[in-house]
Amino acid sequence: MNEDIKNLKIAHEAEEENQKLKWLDFAHAQDKTNSDYIGMVTSDSEFKTQSDEKRLEAMVREQLRMEFPNIENSGSYEMLVDAVMYNIKRKQLQAMDDIEIE
Repeated sequence: MNEDIKNLKIAHEAEEENQKLKWLDFAHAQDKTNSDYIGMVTSDSEFKTQSDEKRLEAMVREQLRMEFPNIENSGSYEMLVDAVMYNIKRKQLQAMDDIEIE
């Protein structure tokens, strides 16, 4: 009977260790999955695109200030910047479409 209790205790400890290992495997898989998902959702290319767009907008604003002094004080300045940015993006998309078609 004493031998059965030892075997039961060993089996119980082994089962507890097995459950701990399963939990650690699961937690490790979740960490990897979460980091992959976060990397996919917030890719570096998205950040690079946003920074490129902000840099382009800053260049447009500077060029407008140089060509038209005191235009930034005008009420339509922001609409003008938006229009120029829109035209640049539209031309970029058209150029990309022309490249893909040929």
